[in-house]
Amino acid sequence: MDLTTEQVLALAPDARAAAAARKLGSTIPWQGLGRGGGALWGECRGSALYQVRVDLADLTAKCSCPSRKLPCKHSLGLLLIAAGAPAEVPEGEPPGWVRDWLAQRQATAARRESGGTTAAVEAPAGAAPAGKRADRRQARVAAGLDALDLWLDDLLRQGLASLETQSTEEWRRQASRLVDAQAPGVAARLRRLALIPHATPDWPARLLDELGRLALLTHAFRRLDALDPALREDMRGAVGWTLGQEEVVARGETVTDEWLILGQRVGSGQGAGGEERLRAQRTWLLGAGTGRHALVLQFAHGAAPFPELLLPGTRLAADLAFWPSACPLRALVRARHGGPDPIRGPLPAGETVRAVLDRFAAAVARQPWLERLPCALDRVVPIRAPRDGGAEWLVRDGAGAALPLAGGEHWRLLALSGGAPVDLAGEWDGEALLPLGALVDGAYHPLAEVG
Repeated sequence: MDLTTEQVLALAPDARAAAAARKLGSTIPWQGLGRGGGALWGECRGSALYQVRVDLADLTAKCSCPSRKLPCKHSLGLLLIAAGAPAEVPEGEPPGWVRDWLAQRQATAARRESGGTTAAVEAPAGAAPAGKRADRRQARVAAGLDALDLWLDDLLRQGLASLETQSTEEWRRQASRLVDAQAPGVAARLRRLALIPHATPDWPARLLDELGRLALLTHAFRRLDALDPALREDMRGAVGWTLGQEEVVARGETVTDEWLILGQRVGSGQGAGGEERLRAQRTWLLGAGTGRHALVLQFAHGAAPFPELLLPGTRLAADLAFWPSACPLRALVRARHGGPDPIRGPLPAGETVRAVLDRFAAAVARQPWLERLPCALDRVVPIRAPRDGGAEWLVRDGAGAALPLAGGEHWRLLALSGGAPVDLAGEWDGEALLPLGALVDGAYHPLAEVG
């Protein structure tokens, strides 16, 4: 394992878990430490003697402690010792309790792979009932979008100025009706639109632009059968249809590469009824050989861990299966080939500001409901420029072109750069760039989300 202490602490579910893990990052409370067979293990003395094991292939950990936070402080403490004092974790043969756990994980993975193949082969047997259900849902969605169009027509007829005296309650009611019509994707989009009025001085222009994209969606749904197959998948995804992982593997493109994990963001997702009961994690990756970008989107309830552990600032050899799309970005990890290693060296496919804007324009032309796109900017300088009595954060490339930065303060990025050019990974949404990580002197530094 070749990870830094900072990268290990990034795995902690919260700050308290990270602080507790630091206290266990020395060998004092540990016995039986070892590594071998693709795993780390040890026993930690606390209120009991806890058995801790970590699979180095994907950093999945298991501990006999009763903690509901995953990974727990004991697992993180073991990883901290391996990262900071590797000589204290000698090579050896895994004990039985570690071998049994690894064998169980391998058997589960084999069953999952076998089950996915079977599901893909046997899918036609249930095609007729599924087709009837899809027809019924499509009819409900169409009725819901018809009602939405009437509401949007009334809104535009009254004029956007009427929103200055209205609350967001009417937007919520319309979103709830769309959830009832089985169009949760459109409902989520409508909730986001409700936050635009009064958010910025130019909110009417922003809202009108987003309403146009929403109208394009409702009209395109009525021509679903006439759309290109890839765009049809995007249309269905925008409405709220989901593909199972077996379908993605069977129908999507699989790309093998060494993937750089550029950055990660966690926010709230939407439950089936529209309420915010989920955490949504989006992780951006960049293929070192192919230059392909990928988004791994995961959901988890409450404090539960996300299914796939991906550590920002590392590189991972893996097969990714991409969702069918006119602009394929979302992917799942189909298979890993070894454990993660730190990102070193220049970022591949470094771009200028102009190249990022051109690529975003081309992507939106293919997939009009695309909300964000990752990028790797080559040698840009972070700048804090005065504006309207305050300050604006920008990054500027060698040609003098600049992009505004999303969020509030970016002092860490400025400190890392020292005012000199750096390679910067980010997420562009058409208005501002959210920094994900910076490459400085050959070392990659993931950047936390800023307010």
